[in-house]
Amino acid sequence: MRAVFLCFFILGHAALYGQSVVQGYVYEDKNANGRKDRGEKGVEGVAVSNGIEVSLTNADGKYELPVSDDNIIFVIKPSGYTVPVNDKNQPQFYYIHKPKGAPTQEFRYKGAPPTGKLPRSVDFALLPGSESDSFTALVFGDPQPYTLEEIDHFSRGIIDELVGVNGVRFGLSLGDLVGDNLDLHNPYIEAVRRVGTPWYNLMGNHDMNYEARYDSLSDETFEYHFGPANYAFNEGKVHFIALDDILYPDPRDGDGYAGGFRPSQLAFVRNTLKYVPTDRLVVVAFHIPLHGASFLAEHRTALFDALRNHPRVLILSAHTHLQRNDFYTKSDGWHHDRPIHEYNAGTTSGDWYSGELDERGVPYSTMRDGTRKGYAFIDFTGNDYVIDYKVAGMTDDYRMEIYAPKVIPNTRTSAGLYVNFFMGTANDKVEFRIGDGPWQRMARVEDADPAYMALLFEWDMLEELIPGRRPSNAVKSTHLWRASFPRNMAVGNHMIEVRTTDMFGRTFTQKRQLRVQEPVTVEQ
Repeated sequence: MRAVFLCFFILGHAALYGQSVVQGYVYEDKNANGRKDRGEKGVEGVAVSNGIEVSLTNADGKYELPVSDDNIIFVIKPSGYTVPVNDKNQPQFYYIHKPKGAPTQEFRYKGAPPTGKLPRSVDFALLPGSESDSFTALVFGDPQPYTLEEIDHFSRGIIDELVGVNGVRFGLSLGDLVGDNLDLHNPYIEAVRRVGTPWYNLMGNHDMNYEARYDSLSDETFEYHFGPANYAFNEGKVHFIALDDILYPDPRDGDGYAGGFRPSQLAFVRNTLKYVPTDRLVVVAFHIPLHGASFLAEHRTALFDALRNHPRVLILSAHTHLQRNDFYTKSDGWHHDRPIHEYNAGTTSGDWYSGELDERGVPYSTMRDGTRKGYAFIDFTGNDYVIDYKVAGMTDDYRMEIYAPKVIPNTRTSAGLYVNFFMGTANDKVEFRIGDGPWQRMARVEDADPAYMALLFEWDMLEELIPGRRPSNAVKSTHLWRASFPRNMAVGNHMIEVRTTDMFGRTFTQKRQLRVQEPVTVEQ
C-alpha cells in the first residue's frame, strides 16, 4: 500500500513540476467588475494554491505557483472578505487550466473543454465582507436525486422552505449532489441557487465518473461544474478544508471505492495549515465518514497526523443516510486531549426519497435510524460552534421523536417509552416525567427505532400498493433512549414530558399525551 501511495505522490509531482508557472494577483475589487483595474491594490498575505502547494501573496498581492496542463488554481479566501459569485450563487474563487480540455473527453460525462493558453496573469478578486467572527453555515447531506422527479422532491421538500433564509453566510453540500447521473448536476445547481446564499459543494461517490481508470480522473466532471474537488477558505476564526475522500477504484482490490486520500491531498492539508494560526477551529469536510469499514484506517491516521498542530477540529461528513456524532481521542490516534468531533450529517434526501407521500406529493423519507430528513445550521462564534439539526417541514423546536403507546393499562405493561433525540450523543442526558411528577433518567439503547419500525409494518400490511416506495429496513440508532412506564398510574389522560440536554449544554423539551385505563377483562 505504501509503495502505491509513493508512486501516486511521485507521479503527481512529476506532472506538476517541469510544466510552467502561473502568476497573478489577489486584489480588492472595489468596483466589483471582476477585473483588476488601475488603482485597485493587491492584498498581501493571501494564500493561493494549485491543489498541492500553497503560496502567499507578497506586498503587491502577487503570487507564483507551478502549474501543469491539468490543474485548477484557486485563492484560499481570507477572513474579512468574500469572493464574487456567479448567477448560480457559486463562489468564483478558482481558475481551471486545462489547455487541451479535461482528459476525459471520451467519457459519457465530459470534463472541462479546452481552456487555451495560460493567461499572463491569473487574478483573483476579493470583495469586502463581514468582519464578525460569529456566523452561520447551512449544511446539506446527500441531496442525491437520481431523476428529475427526485430533483423536484428535493426542491419542494427542502429548498422551498429555505428560499431567502436570513442570517446564513454560506451553504455547503457534503457530496452525493446527484445519484450517478451527472447530467443532473445542472438541475441541482438551479435548485440550490434559489436559497439565495453563496453555496460550496464537495464531491461524493455518486458524483464521480465511474469510467475513470485512475482516481485522479474521477472528479473531472465535478470540477467542470463546481471547481476544485479539494480547496479551502477562511471565515471568521474558522479555516474550512473541503476534500474528495473517495478513492476509486478501491486501492485494496480495484473493485468499487474506498474512503481515503491521495498523498497529494494530505500534502495540501499540511501546506494550507502552515498559514493557519493554531488557535483557529479547523473544519474538514468530506463525504465518506471516518467510522466504518469503507474508510481506510491508515488514511484516518494520516489525516490526524496532518492536523496534529491544530487541536480544535470539527469533521463534517455524510454518505450514510443516517445521523450520528463520533468523537476520536488519543486511543484512536488523535494527538490532543480535546477529541475530534465528527458530525455525520442527516440527509436532505432522507432514505433516498422513500416512504409515503405527503400532501404535496413529496416523500417523507425518514432515515433508517429514525432521523427525519432535514439539514443543519452550524453557528460559529470565534473558534467554537453549535450544531442545530432542522427537520424539514417541522418547526424549529422539533428536536426529537417520542414513541409511546396511545393507551396502557394501570397495572403493568411491557411497552416502553422511546425517544429518538436526532442530535443525541452517548453522553447526553435524556429524562422524562409524567405530569408534574419527578424527572427520571432514560437509558440509551442501540436498537431499531420503534416509530420507524411501525412505518415499515404499516407498509407491509397494505392490501393495495400506494404511491411511493417502501422505506429501507431499519438499522440500530445511535441516539435512542428507552424507559419503562411506572406501575399503578391513575386512570385518565397523562402528559408525558421529555427533557434532553445536548452536547452543547442546551435543554429541549417535548410532550405527548398518554391514556391510562383499567385492564379489559373477559366476562365468563
